[in-house]
Amino acid sequence: MEPNQAGFIVYVLRSIVDHKRYIGYTNNLERRLKEHNSGHTKSTKLRAPFVVSYEETVSSVIEARAREKYFKTSAGRRFLTSIGK
Repeated sequence: MEPNQAGFIVYVLRSIVDHKRYIGYTNNLERRLKEHNSGHTKSTKLRAPFVVSYEETVSSVIEARAREKYFKTSAGRRFLTSIGK
C-alpha cells in the first residue's frame, strides 16, 4: 500500500495478546502496522500482534493529531466502545 495521498490515517489497533487498544496516526497504515507487529515500536512490542480495529482518513497532520487526542479521551473511548471498536 502506498502512503495515503489524501492525507493521514488515524487508526486504532487492538492487541491480540491483551485486547487493549493502541491509537495513533500515520500516512502509511500498512507500514505502521508492520512496525508495531514486528516489535519496532517500543510502546507496543510486548503486546503484539495487533489488528486494525478502526481507521479514518483526515486531510492534515493537525486534524490527525486532534482526532488521536480525542480518541484518547473518555469521550473518544466511549465512542469507540459504542461502535464496537
